[in-house]
Amino acid sequence: MVVEVPRWSNAKMEIATKDPLNPIKQDVKKGKLRYVANLFPYKGYIWNYGAIPQTWEDPGHNDKHTGCCGDNDPIDVCEIGSKVCARGEIIGVKVLGILAMIDEGETDWKVIAINVDDPDAANYNDINDVKRLKPGYLEATVDWFRRYKVPDGKPENEFAFNAEFKDKDFAVDVIKSTHDHWRALVSKKTDGKGISCMNTTVPDSPFKCEPDAAKAIVDALPPPCESACTLPTDVDKWFHHQKN
Repeated sequence: MVVEVPRWSNAKMEIATKDPLNPIKQDVKKGKLRYVANLFPYKGYIWNYGAIPQTWEDPGHNDKHTGCCGDNDPIDVCEIGSKVCARGEIIGVKVLGILAMIDEGETDWKVIAINVDDPDAANYNDINDVKRLKPGYLEATVDWFRRYKVPDGKPENEFAFNAEFKDKDFAVDVIKSTHDHWRALVSKKTDGKGISCMNTTVPDSPFKCEPDAAKAIVDALPPPCESACTLPTDVDKWFHHQKN
C-alpha cells in the first residue's frame, strides 16, 4: 500500500488522480485545505490510511455486491499495525478482510490489512484474528467511517452487508477485480474521465512516458510543505488553528 494519511493525523491527504503522475496532495474544498474532525473518542485517522497501487474503483461499473458504482479512486486500505507510518511510505501488507462502505451512493471498499513487518503480523491471517486480538477495533472502524463526515454537515455513511466485515478471500477477490479495472484504464479500454494515467512502468500502456519526462514534471513542482498539512500538537495551538 501507499500511505496517504499516517495514524492519528487529520490532514485529508490523498492520491491526486487527475494530476500527472498522481502525487499525494491535501484535498481542497471551497478553497480551503481539508482536515477530518476529531470524533470522540478518536484522534484523527485511527489506522495508517492509504491505497493499493494499480487498482481503480470504476465509476462505470455497478458492483454486484453493493449495487453501486465505484468511487473513481484506488481501493482504500486501513493498516492496523503498531507503527505510525510516514506519508508517502510504501509498505507490504497482509490482507485480512474488507468493509463495503457506501459513500454518497458510491461503492468505497475499505481493505483491512497489517504491515508484513509488524512484530505481530504472523498472528493475523484473517478478519477473525482482528476481532480476537484487537477487540473493539473493527467496531470503532465502522463507527469512524459512519460519522466522520457529519461535522461537515453531511449525513452518516452507509454500508453493504449490514456493516459486516468480509474475510480475506472475499477481500482478495475485490482487489483483483479493481486491478482488472485499473488495467482497462491504463490500456485506454475504459474512459478515465479526466484521470491522468501517465506512468513510467506499464509496458503496454499508451500513457507510458520516458523517465526524463516524468522527472521534469516532478522537478517543476514546488517542494512539499509539511507545515501546510500537519496540525500543531499543542492543544492551544490546535484550537487557534481551528478558529483561523
